[in-house]
Amino acid sequence: MTPHRRSDDLPVPAGTPAATRLRIDGDRLWASLMELATIGAYDDAETGLVGVDRQSLTDADAEGRRLVLEWMTDAGLEVTVDEMGTMYGRREGTDPTLAPVMAGSHIDTVGTAGAFDGCLGVLGALEMVRSLNEQGITTRRPLLITAWTEEEGVRFGTDMLGSAVAAGRLTLDHAYDLTDASGLRFGDELARVGFRGDRPVRLDPPHAYVECHIEQGPVLLHEGCAVGVVTGVQAISWQKVTLRGRAAHAGTTPTELRLDAGLAAAQVVVKVREMVDSGRYGRLRATVGHIATSPGMPSVVPDRAELTVDLRNPDDEQMAEAERDLAAFLAGLPGLQPAAGLRVETERMAKTHRVVFDERVQDTIADVAADLGLQDVRLMSGAGHDAQEIAAIAPTAMVFVRGQHDGISHSPREYSTPEDCAAGVTVLANTVLRLAEEAA
Repeated sequence: MTPHRRSDDLPVPAGTPAATRLRIDGDRLWASLMELATIGAYDDAETGLVGVDRQSLTDADAEGRRLVLEWMTDAGLEVTVDEMGTMYGRREGTDPTLAPVMAGSHIDTVGTAGAFDGCLGVLGALEMVRSLNEQGITTRRPLLITAWTEEEGVRFGTDMLGSAVAAGRLTLDHAYDLTDASGLRFGDELARVGFRGDRPVRLDPPHAYVECHIEQGPVLLHEGCAVGVVTGVQAISWQKVTLRGRAAHAGTTPTELRLDAGLAAAQVVVKVREMVDSGRYGRLRATVGHIATSPGMPSVVPDRAELTVDLRNPDDEQMAEAERDLAAFLAGLPGLQPAAGLRVETERMAKTHRVVFDERVQDTIADVAADLGLQDVRLMSGAGHDAQEIAAIAPTAMVFVRGQHDGISHSPREYSTPEDCAAGVTVLANTVLRLAEEAA
């Protein structure tokens, strides 16, 4: 294991403003990250490492939630849970009438996760509160730390779900009616795990929201920077494509008479890659992350194929063009088959436009980093985050923390060092401290 380093060992440049002298305990932060990572831990055969599988509203997620709530309570926070299961911890300010400054992220994971995605933001905000308590600092504005529900979207098909409902983009009824692959309803599972709270889900706009997150990309590593200032989040489009053909015997059915849903699925995979390689759509990224065929037998031509298409683009107009062209291709797929009759169905899973973060909050993050002697870089996020939802109702920005192994994420190989985690959370904490002292 990499040696720990306390953030109070980080050098403080001469003349550092008092508002940038808040130090967090890097060892304690790291210990919290590693303890939470034991919940949902599994041995990953592909990498030979220990990964984390703590998908939303599973028993493992409920266990992780209970641990975080215990830590929030121990830190003296007033804990509430909203109708979506999002957990809040409030630390009172000297003027309780002022809107709070928020910080947080999520603790749910994909099925093959590491210890940092989302968790760093939640536990970093918690560590900020612990450090404020130890150093006897009371902010003017209240602080509200948050652990959002179902950020990943891997179980119920819609990412940033809790924050999207809190900010008003999606309704509570819509979220409750979402189902997982087994047909289990979100609302029922929320009640089953005991986290259907009574706090109203619609969030009163905070004074500001700041989220700390591992980058999940290689930019900071390549630039040699421990932290980054996030300028926004690119547009994201998720859809499910269902292709319905005709089952037939693999040995006796001539090729020209087949209606092969598996072949159609392969054509979609090739098409989205051709769209990316064409350069016509700018910096488009496209991924088919899920493919399933039915009946799934070696000797039977598939009569049904289901796949997901994930499109991402930092430019809304180029994203719209890519979506239109993909829709036209899908509409023409029956004509590409050896036989007529293929049916194509599409279902929108998620859609968000490009989000630009608040420049003043970005500048505050950059100023704090500079005062701490940390070089930073500004970059746009390629992944979606709860911050993009809260940006619709409040000034918002993010702190990125450098990842290792080319920034790989959604994998047990996801890793950041104790030093970089401490640096990022120190920037988060002092940014929140400055924003919480603002009168207006």
